[in-house]
Amino acid sequence: MKKFASIMLILAFLAACNSKPEGFVINAKVSGELENGIKVYLKTTDSLNQLQDIDTTIVENGVFSFTGIQDSPKLHYIFLEKNRGNIPLFLENGNIDLIFQKDSLNYAQLKGTPQNELFMKFLGESRKMAERARSMQRDMNQAARAQDTATVTSLREEYVELQDDVKNFNIDFAKENPDALISALILGNLLLGNALPTEEIQQMYDALAPNIKASEPGKNLKKQLDILKSTDIGSVAPEFSAPTPEGNILALSDVKGKVTLVDFWAAWCRPCRAENPNIVSVYNKYHDKGLNIVGVSLDARAEDWNKAIEADGLEWNHISNLKRFQDPIAQLYNINAIPAAFLLDENGVIVAKNLRGPALEQKVAELLN
Repeated sequence: MKKFASIMLILAFLAACNSKPEGFVINAKVSGELENGIKVYLKTTDSLNQLQDIDTTIVENGVFSFTGIQDSPKLHYIFLEKNRGNIPLFLENGNIDLIFQKDSLNYAQLKGTPQNELFMKFLGESRKMAERARSMQRDMNQAARAQDTATVTSLREEYVELQDDVKNFNIDFAKENPDALISALILGNLLLGNALPTEEIQQMYDALAPNIKASEPGKNLKKQLDILKSTDIGSVAPEFSAPTPEGNILALSDVKGKVTLVDFWAAWCRPCRAENPNIVSVYNKYHDKGLNIVGVSLDARAEDWNKAIEADGLEWNHISNLKRFQDPIAQLYNINAIPAAFLLDENGVIVAKNLRGPALEQKVAELLN
């Protein structure tokens, strides 16, 4: 019995020696004149994309460290007291080595964990392109001061080409590195900027590694893709409800007509206000024939919202949660910029999106006639 117990103790000791250390350790070294006691902040973003403090430490003799346990890899940022900018890194369990110069945070070097190795691979090329862009901008400013229009035109064309290079690099990186968290973030940015058809981004998402799909960026990307599918042309518009200016709850199903325009706008949005006279004209011309409109305001103050309705003569139905882009309806319809609009047929099916000016009237007339 004693012999068996001894064997078990030896096995337990060997297992402990061979196991990976739990938690993360960030070991950082800063070069440049930096006094002892300078504070360093470790931060990340919350569900509203607002920075939140995670931990604080101080610099001693040019070094500092953070330790802890991270449930799953997530993008974090290091801020240095009295310095502009920050250093992004993926916080994941393991030893993360960080080296940077106090006046060049954008060129910090990371190594030691899988996601940060992949992140540095991405940043290496991205930094080269960013430097090319800065160089072009300097040359363009110099040429503009010298009134050298030929050089300015040439540099603008070169800058457009560089933008294409950046886009193609991001696409290629995401395709070639399906096991990188940065790939999920890249796809999210491409989706947000309408840089690629949704179907192509969906295919790239499908190719991501299972652990990347299960990460926070992966889950957010899937959510956005699912929302876009539900608001594609040919889909039935998602149902919603919200308070009217009078405080009553109004639902989309309450106001559907033969044709319904769901218009996302706000009092502070100049392009929205500029488009309002055209919408008023279309509404006055086609309301009696079956056109209904529900305006979804992304304002934050009821006073601003109500004044804009009255000033612009918007006589249709209005609702708002007064939460700007955090409005649940805006999130349901994946609205990240306004004006935005969805045109529905009598069955509530989305038949067109973001029509403005004559194009809106032409489509409404086609549907009603």
